[in-house]
Amino acid sequence: MTNDKHVPRIVIVGGGAGGLELATRLGDRLGRRGKAEVVLVDSQRTHIWKPLLHQLAAGSYDSHAEEIEYLAQARWHHFRFRQGRLCGLDRAQREILIAPLLDAEGREIIPAQRLGYDYLVLAVGSQTNDFNTPGVAEHAIALDSPQAARQFHERLIDACLRAQNVPVAAGGGRFTVAIIGGGATGVELAAELHAAAQVLVSFGLEHIHPERDLKIVLVDANTRILSVLPERLSEAAARELRKLAVEIHSNERVVEVSAAGVRMASGSFVPSQLTVWAAGIKAPDFLKELDGLECNRLNQLLVAPSLQTSVDERIFAFGDCAACPNGAGGWVPARAQAAHQQAAVLAANIERALAGKSLKPFTFQDYGSLVSLASYSSVGSLMGSLARGSLFVEGQLAKLMYWGLHKQHQMALSGLIRTVLITLSEWLDRVHRPKIKLH
Repeated sequence: MTNDKHVPRIVIVGGGAGGLELATRLGDRLGRRGKAEVVLVDSQRTHIWKPLLHQLAAGSYDSHAEEIEYLAQARWHHFRFRQGRLCGLDRAQREILIAPLLDAEGREIIPAQRLGYDYLVLAVGSQTNDFNTPGVAEHAIALDSPQAARQFHERLIDACLRAQNVPVAAGGGRFTVAIIGGGATGVELAAELHAAAQVLVSFGLEHIHPERDLKIVLVDANTRILSVLPERLSEAAARELRKLAVEIHSNERVVEVSAAGVRMASGSFVPSQLTVWAAGIKAPDFLKELDGLECNRLNQLLVAPSLQTSVDERIFAFGDCAACPNGAGGWVPARAQAAHQQAAVLAANIERALAGKSLKPFTFQDYGSLVSLASYSSVGSLMGSLARGSLFVEGQLAKLMYWGLHKQHQMALSGLIRTVLITLSEWLDRVHRPKIKLH
């Protein structure tokens, strides 16, 4: 006799923080025991924790030493990995369409595929929203992917080398980095760039003076930076940035980006040799065309508290690409901690769905926010169980807690023992390599 029992297939599209954590959880719980086939689909081959992109851009984070390879993670945690880009959905057949995978010369590596599913999870994250501002696509770098962060870093090193070879007496060599967006990414990048410039001087670029040759300008349309966070946190971050000679332009809306710089609605102009756009996010545009799934104006998929999409109970979405209600008319914020919490709830809900049980609603628990200001400081607010309202933290305590968030993510993917070994490896790596990447 043959065993024709159907093994359900769970397909997860998107290997970001939430998607990879979910695949790891389901692989360990279901894939290991043959209760389900878990498949992760992503266009890249490796995973980098997105909150570290500002460090990758500045060169203070060695992605090649710390990124996670999907194929290795899949082998260790009993799921399968398929590299490819989602390009379509057939809900009637319960299949996703994956575009052909091409190499750098445009040659086909893997042909187009159709992959069936019993349950589909969309965790494709978000991308920068340029609000159709003229010139952004041509003249600014959107810091929303490892590729963009590496591109920025290469241009930064090129600019430093150019400044190094301009005689000081000639009065040249100064260059400006304009960062559009005073959210966490923009603020953290500004501080990280200042720290990187200080280190560069010690590597033979003696003609570069950080305060003279690198000007960092932070522009935000709101009345204060970090506007979605508590005002006290915003003020502390602004105070620290001004100590680093970062020029802050609040309440300034950018209307055009050019090769020469950035123009604001007020008429003022900031000359810039390197412009980063980090103002606002939206979900990828292709979500609007996925076989009738409902989206909001930011392309986020509308989901119920169970994280099921509004029109198909076999399709889930979570993280930045999902609009999930959080009671009292509010929405779950697009933060890493929300995706982490949703991954845990969704893993349990998929198990319940396979068992024919009702699903549990997701409720977001806001534990506060932390913002890293490179090696100088960190600021944050803790909420929930530690205090009624919020507890303000800064300095070394906040820096330790920010570091702990990354360790929490690593533990969700690798467990305690591997995380301890990874941490030891990171420490040894920092002992023998330069503090920033020089290429």
